[in-house]
Amino acid sequence: MNIAESSTDAPRLTWFKSSYSGTEGGDCVEVAAGTGVVHVRDSKTVTGPVLRVSPHAWVDFVNIASSKRDT
Repeated sequence: MNIAESSTDAPRLTWFKSSYSGTEGGDCVEVAAGTGVVHVRDSKTVTGPVLRVSPHAWVDFVNIASSKRDT
């Protein structure tokens, strides 16, 4: 796992807000696929830090989060 300086480091990324993020401005996560990496940021702080994880780690995270949500 790596943390980029800020999301301005990768301005050409297409960001997608999580469908699980609330509409009230609370828990807002955005992701963008890069070459061999998934970028994750807080949508409330778009120029803030970006977490970079491997696609495999992202799939594992989503699967774990989905299984916890369904229980």
